[in-house]
Formats: sequence, structure tokens, C-alpha cells
Amino acid sequence: MKIEYHLENLKESVKEIEKSITEGLLQKQRTLGFHTSAGAVDILEIILHKNNLIDPGFVIKHEWFNSKRKIAEKFPFEFPSKKEIIKLVTKIENVRNKLCYGKRADEKELEQLVKDFTLLKKIFMEATNYEL
Repeated sequence: MKIEYHLENLKESVKEIEKSITEGLLQKQRTLGFHTSAGAVDILEIILHKNNLIDPGFVIKHEWFNSKRKIAEKFPFEFPSKKEIIKLVTKIENVRNKLCYGKRADEKELEQLVKDFTLLKKIFMEATNYEL
């Protein structure tokens, strides 16, 4: 997929996350789970496209981040802030399924998710010069 499409999707996810913060994290945990996950993957794909590390047909699957072996296999190349980006995407993905399909989370866990996504978004904007 082209960068423009990922960017459009990312902007939608950022709006939904911001709306969830305004409306209340506890009431929007599924929205947060889905959109932080989708947004994190879009961020990573945009960065990899900008660095010419993947072709337009490459699709990142969020479940890859549940396995260190799969991460190493799929992302053997270097890119700016790789370690920190992979760490944040992994943290986001580790709570995704619980938030989307499991029991209700506490506010502290949701706040941490928002902090992790916000940090990932900051790294993204610095690396790409895109505004969200």
C-alpha cells in the first residue's frame, strides 16, 4: 500500500484515540485497542516505506509482535530508532487482544497504552516530518 493510504488511515486512528481520551478511556477500551494497534502498524509501515526497506505489497501483521523470533525474521534490516519503535509496537500489541476481546482493563493500563502510542507518534513525526 502507498504511504498516502497508510497516512490517511493513521490520521483516522489518531482522531479516534484522541476522541477516546476526551470521552473517557474506560468507556473506549476496544476503540483504543484497535486504533492504537492499527496506528502503530501504519507508523511502522510508513517508516519502512520511507526508508525503502519494504515494497508496496508488503503487509505487516500485528500478531508478528507476539514473537521475538517473528520480529527478527520479518525486520532483519536497520532503520532509525528501530529498537525503540519495535519495543513500543510490541507493548501496544501485547495488550491489544485483551482490550479488544477480553475483560475490562483498569484506567492505569489504558493510560500506559496511550503514553506508549503518543511516544511512538512523536518518534514517527520526528523521523518523517509528517504532522498528525
